[in-house]
Amino acid sequence: MASKTVTVGSAVGLHARPASIIADAAGEYDDDIYLSLVGGDEDDDETDAASSLMIMALGAEKGDQVTVTSDNAEAVEKIAGLIEKDLDAE
Repeated sequence: MASKTVTVGSAVGLHARPASIIADAAGEYDDDIYLSLVGGDEDDDETDAASSLMIMALGAEKGDQVTVTSDNAEAVEKIAGLIEKDLDAE
């Protein structure tokens, strides 16, 4: 299983617009992709990256660290790259 921990780059965190972009990208893969907030209240909880509502429920803010995990290393890199970007600026 591949995983990568990245820092949230979007100015207001993983709210509706960034969550939607990430979920759409995750939905392009047949593999399960999971996100977890590092240091969150429930650090072991994994969220389905293909669900924008679940991504928003993480409560990840700018500067927080999120771990992306999947059996597909390409998917991990793609989703991790999106999380690091300021998706509100695009």
